Amino acid sequence: MWTAAALLAAVPLVPLVPLEAPPAHADPVVAEERRDDLRQDLDAILDTPALKGAVSGVVVTDPDTGETLYSRDGGERLLPASNMKLFTAAAALEVLGVDHTFSTEVVVEGRPGNRRSVEDLYLVGGGDPTLSAEDLDALAADVAASGVKMVRGDVYADDTWFDSERLVDDWWPEDEPYAYSAQISALTVAHGDRHDTGVTEVTVSPTSAGRPARVDLGVAEGYAELDNRAVTGSAGSGNTLVIDRPVGTNTITVTGSIPQGGAPVTVLRTVDEPAGLAAHLFEQALERHGITVTGGTEAGTAPEGRFGTRVLADHESPTLGEILVPFMKFSNNGHAEMLVKSIGREVADEGSWEAGLAGVESALVGLGVDTSDLVLNDGSGLSRGNLVTADTIIDLIQRSREASWRETWSASLPVAGVADPFVGGTLRLRMGGTAAEGVALAKTGTMTGVSALSGYVPGPDGGGLVFSVVNNGHSGPAPTGVQDAVVVRLAEYLGHRAPSGVRPRSAPHTGGELECSWELTC
Repeated sequence: MWTAAALLAAVPLVPLVPLEAPPAHADPVVAEERRDDLRQDLDAILDTPALKGAVSGVVVTDPDTGETLYSRDGGERLLPASNMKLFTAAAALEVLGVDHTFSTEVVVEGRPGNRRSVEDLYLVGGGDPTLSAEDLDALAADVAASGVKMVRGDVYADDTWFDSERLVDDWWPEDEPYAYSAQISALTVAHGDRHDTGVTEVTVSPTSAGRPARVDLGVAEGYAELDNRAVTGSAGSGNTLVIDRPVGTNTITVTGSIPQGGAPVTVLRTVDEPAGLAAHLFEQALERHGITVTGGTEAGTAPEGRFGTRVLADHESPTLGEILVPFMKFSNNGHAEMLVKSIGREVADEGSWEAGLAGVESALVGLGVDTSDLVLNDGSGLSRGNLVTADTIIDLIQRSREASWRETWSASLPVAGVADPFVGGTLRLRMGGTAAEGVALAKTGTMTGVSALSGYVPGPDGGGLVFSVVNNGHSGPAPTGVQDAVVVRLAEYLGHRAPSGVRPRSAPHTGGELECSWELTC
């Protein structure tokens, strides 16, 4: 059986004692002895060289009784990384509602005239984090079906539903080329079934030795610039490609070498001004559907003058409840920040971080969460200005049990050891073959020197435990093996057992310095 002890086999610890699940109406003395054994085992798990020099807030509670089974530095203010998304998701559900959708419209000025020819066309974003190139094509088809054959002027991208602040003030500039740090806009195009916003797929392929490599900019072809200095190396040579977007530019730079005959390299890279990319793709779609655009694409605001606007086409996103799955399973930072600004729009008619974060905190207070130790600087956890305590995370999770949206929120959390990425998410390669497999539901969080795991372990016959593990200040890879051992021990305590004869499907001690979904390793 692959136990919590086995998860830390590479770390010198005292042996952990497997305990049977408590029988109904267990003797209070026996129950207290089991709890004491659990506390000793958790102490042993946490007293590991992997956490040398680190500060860890760890709390385990029984939400049915309100009892705290374990607490270590639960009141210590720490960086949460992507555990911040627990707060954002809860607030979005509370403020916007499970069935909330996001609209994208195509409008023209409402003045009377020839409906086959319009002066300007406006693509108006409403904060949809799932708007795809296919959706833009469908909008263009609807415009054509309305009778429009020509746009005499320009196609305008209107993203004024949110403000013009694209990045949080303390996000690291060196992260800007990467999908997890994409610019935030109310009009943005989502890539793939994980709905990464504000990015394009860049593919670099070898040609013949000594010749330039071939680069495909994906949907950003014709929108972003390309600076290709990459070459094709000899067969069997190393791959030294670097694919970047220098800060302050809309240029994808490709340097280094790719071996002749080697497999193409495909990565996601961000674009500058995502609304511009949306307008670029929309203009192309209009042309495909037989609409001539005389001008070009520009940023602009739909008119509000004497004649107002006329809607030619509109698109509704999936519901917030559905969007929460890719958001939380894959720890999507862009979704988090778009939800924060949407909350600001809802509560203060202002799509900004300032209004949105105030709305998040107000929603949490309304749920009964004690926010006195909570500092919010973004919605995703990428900011190092955020602060939480393990106690506050526990408070949030317990309060969520009383909310009308509790099942939607829980279903969005990654499930330990489940291979399907839309179920297991960032936990799909963790705790497989253990007592926690298919049982523990939790939100991960990882960035350099910060790692966290918080969620639920349901009992086999009802009940269960709520836990939060927040690690700060460790060096090297994230201590995911330690976090996993804590959760597996809780699953064992509740009476879950590892699948018979099953070995773990991944090494329990490895973990990068970023969320695995950000690095596309899970």
